[in-house]
Amino acid sequence: MRLLTAIALTLVFAAAGARAQDLESCYKAEGAQEAGNYGLAIDYYTRCIDAGGLTAEDLANTYSNRGVAQYHKGDYDRATLDFDAALALDPGDAEAYYNRGLAYRNKGDYDRAIRDYGEAIRLDPDFAFAYYNRGVAFYHKGDYGQAIVSYDAAIRLNSEFAFAYKNRGIAHRKMGNYDLAIQDYDAAIALDSGYADAYYNRGLASYHKGDFDQAIQDYDQAIALDPDKAEVYYNRGLAYRHKQDYDHAVRDYG
Repeated sequence: MRLLTAIALTLVFAAAGARAQDLESCYKAEGAQEAGNYGLAIDYYTRCIDAGGLTAEDLANTYSNRGVAQYHKGDYDRATLDFDAALALDPGDAEAYYNRGLAYRNKGDYDRAIRDYGEAIRLDPDFAFAYYNRGVAFYHKGDYGQAIVSYDAAIRLNSEFAFAYKNRGIAHRKMGNYDLAIQDYDAAIALDSGYADAYYNRGLASYHKGDFDQAIQDYDQAIALDPDKAEVYYNRGLAYRHKQDYDHAVRDYG
């Protein structure tokens, strides 16, 4: 969902004296990253950077790629430092701002994440995922209105963005707009009939409207698609309890 990607390097070496084995590390890093071996990729990217033979453009891309590998390892502090270095060399790189925003968001620094998504959007106004993730950051700040504005933009750019519909629905639900929430969950499900979380969240909205039968139907579907989420059983139990169907409620709590 996040489009956190490494940039394919087209290397032009500025320093002819750099050691060949160090420069080869740049290519080995890409292979390790594609294979999901992020620790090895980081080692190779570091050798590539330390070799000192890269043009400014390739150096920026290499820092950015190492940042992606750091991110995938869960080291968000080092990831942000690498994206900082990439952006110092290439301040027009929308993806580097976007990826740094993801790292800040995972650190819980939502204000910095929002600023970085904003820069990515300024540089690339059609960057739907940047709007979407800015919406996620606003949501985590409790600013549901601004989250909806960002999700609106993501959906305008990509009308088949099921995740954006579902998340906009959650923001509407948090604001008490249950009918609007259900419309968004309907849209997400129409785009992806196997979207368990959209069924679950539609069930929550129906529950809050007092439509316990519809809520139970949606929880049933969510469980059929993904039977390992405790909160779905719990909430279905609540709906059964409101219907005074205590046997079903007790089984769900169990």
